[in-house]
Amino acid sequence: MSDAVGAAVGAAGRAAGGRAAPGDAQGAGRGGLEHDVELVLVSYRSAHQIRALLAGLPQDLPVVVVDNASDVDGLSQLPAERPATRYVDSGGGKGFAKAANMGARTSTHEYVVFGNPDSRPTLEHLATLVADVAADPGLAASAATMAGVDGHVELGVGGWEPTAARAVVHSAGLHKVFPRAGLYAKPAPGEALDVDWTTGACMAVRRSTFVRLGCFDEDFYVYNEDMMFGRTARQAGLRERLRTDVIVPHAAGGSGAPNLEMLRLRGAAMRRYLARHHSSATVHGISSVLALGYAVRTLQCTALRRRDRAAQHWAYVKGVTTGRASVAGRVVMDRIK
Repeated sequence: MSDAVGAAVGAAGRAAGGRAAPGDAQGAGRGGLEHDVELVLVSYRSAHQIRALLAGLPQDLPVVVVDNASDVDGLSQLPAERPATRYVDSGGGKGFAKAANMGARTSTHEYVVFGNPDSRPTLEHLATLVADVAADPGLAASAATMAGVDGHVELGVGGWEPTAARAVVHSAGLHKVFPRAGLYAKPAPGEALDVDWTTGACMAVRRSTFVRLGCFDEDFYVYNEDMMFGRTARQAGLRERLRTDVIVPHAAGGSGAPNLEMLRLRGAAMRRYLARHHSSATVHGISSVLALGYAVRTLQCTALRRRDRAAQHWAYVKGVTTGRASVAGRVVMDRIK
């Protein structure tokens, strides 16, 4: 562990009862963290998740909640409950990228950590990620490894630039045998792993660097904005780090729009990403490979009478083939090539 990480973790440990230890002026008003950090949370009808997340963090940790649901669940009351919390109404239905950017751009803190409402990072997790970015100017981001409700690391905590070969490996399910040859990473805890991009489910950045790189690409409503940020960072000569030793619980799918909408959005976002950076032939080729793989999974789940899972796979097929997806009946992503 580096000296910077050790100092940050030590600061986290001194934060008793959500307050800095007596005489520790450096941590005052920062939730006990050594560095100047704000936690950015994007909500869409996720008040119960956000309150559960914040219940495990110090009261004086700076937090901004960007609400994509126009306060339908009373999130505007959070600042009264937690004085270090800001509430921002995005205007409704802006998607993750725009809302997250709104939180970061309006922050006055040196570092921000993006978190999903259904993630459960501890203060030590946040301290470790921020200390990474603070200690290494070549890092655009440091991200935690997310674990599902079963305790296993999730597929997609980071990944690699899409290619036809990687798409074939993923679609055929061969990533389970060759875990570094597919599109998405699923590392073992503590495994040394270099990735091209990391998930934004629990990711720390230096705010000035994030803004200089253009923030998350707002052409992506949700999904692939993290892949796009990784690409932008690489083009600027920077790296992202996936901390496989920092395991954060994550109830995937526990916040946001319904599952079928989200799976279709995932497919549409992948097609949009491909269309931004590849020829039409490559876009159609990779999209077709992915669609075929998920169509086969649809048939398998249907045969096994796992109808919910089959419907989710088919929603991805529709998204990746059409490039079109909706939330609550409103088209939020459409085909660009």
